[in-house]
Amino acid sequence: MHSAENVVGRLRQVVGPENVLTAPEDLIPYSFDGTAAMRQMPAWVLFTRTTEQVAEVLKLANEKSIPVVTRGSGTGLSGGSLPSQDCLVLCTVKMDSILEVDRANLTMLVEPGVTTLQVAEAASAAGLFYPPDPGSMKISTIGGNVAENSGGLRGLKYGVTRNYVMGLEVVLPSGEILWTGNKCVKDVAGYSLKDLFIGSEGTLGVITKVLLRLIPNPAAKKTMVATFDAMDKAAAVVSAIIAAQIIPCTLEFLDRTTIHCVEDYAKIGLPLDCEALLLIETDGHAAVVAEEAAQMERICRAGGALEVRVARDDAEGAKLASARRSAFSALARVAPTTILEDATVPRSELARMIRFVEAVAKKYQLKIGTFGHMGDGNLHPTFLTDERNHEEMRRVEEAFKEIFDEAIRLGGTITGEHGVGLAKKSFLPKFAGDAQMRVMRELRRALDPQGILNPGKMFD
Repeated sequence: MHSAENVVGRLRQVVGPENVLTAPEDLIPYSFDGTAAMRQMPAWVLFTRTTEQVAEVLKLANEKSIPVVTRGSGTGLSGGSLPSQDCLVLCTVKMDSILEVDRANLTMLVEPGVTTLQVAEAASAAGLFYPPDPGSMKISTIGGNVAENSGGLRGLKYGVTRNYVMGLEVVLPSGEILWTGNKCVKDVAGYSLKDLFIGSEGTLGVITKVLLRLIPNPAAKKTMVATFDAMDKAAAVVSAIIAAQIIPCTLEFLDRTTIHCVEDYAKIGLPLDCEALLLIETDGHAAVVAEEAAQMERICRAGGALEVRVARDDAEGAKLASARRSAFSALARVAPTTILEDATVPRSELARMIRFVEAVAKKYQLKIGTFGHMGDGNLHPTFLTDERNHEEMRRVEEAFKEIFDEAIRLGGTITGEHGVGLAKKSFLPKFAGDAQMRVMRELRRALDPQGILNPGKMFD
């Protein structure tokens, strides 16, 4: 441990005594994030309110060689905000102001503690649209979204968080404050440093302001659900929709296990005699939406859909969409421990990957519900297990290895949106290769030579 009393005293001078937590009972809620079966008590937790406070904290951490783990709402699913031993958790949730909505330039400037839902609602109030919609958007913070490059259900058409970040204010490990990016649509002056920090998982700097890109609000939206007696048929329909040059804003799937869990949980009225369900949404100009919805309904029926249910209005559309948005919550009721993973493969390989997950579940005698983003090949095999059962958790780990190995073999990646963190760092070298690993390590060492920021995450 460091000279604790001296450190705590200086931290209290920087952020105020009320913003420094040291009692064990106060630290416990910060000893874990949304990742199952991972816990580590921090030495201290503090809350910052200004960029200047963050800078002073990092200067002190550098001086004393104190590891710092930045945290928002703690909804991450890869152990990215899990404390390291004897670390200082720097929590940015009190930096929660929307500083500017600029309709002339279609931008919004926010602090990192603003939730994704608050960003979306502020954009909507201005008649604009912020598309990224991670499943945790009601509670996840924009700082965490940027640090993890979060995705969401609308990723197929609109992209991920990276596509909506125009600028960042970042405090470097030295305490130096850096601004990168601006409101200009075109800017090729120097390296694109903002892209270096997006998805860096808190290992290169602490994000203190985010300049977001907004777009015009779609005039109309149409939602439908199609069910199939085989996952291959659902995958073929997805390919047919894309081949017809239609890019839906949402193209999601649930497998049989997930459908039954969702219906038991949400009572939406989903059919239970099917192997796969597609949730499809199109948005844009009203005439285009009507035409695309009709064309996709025809494609679903021609592709062997058991049933196609088209929402009559926005209220019914929201109810149908809740089938996918409630999937994780529904599965989490089944077993004491729910491990939500994300492997991504080329869209053409998704049906094969889903069958592989099913085979792995049988091989290791595990219960796995699979759902995800069929439109972009990102699936979420969700393990329903019990972390107290050590023998079963060993089988879960073996299943993970096979699933990620297969994703890489099929030309995919070990994570599409959850990040590497602690949970997947052992798989990263095989995916990235020697040269990419070397470059990433050198970048990290150049920006954080003492290795104080989020140590042990992504790679050792």
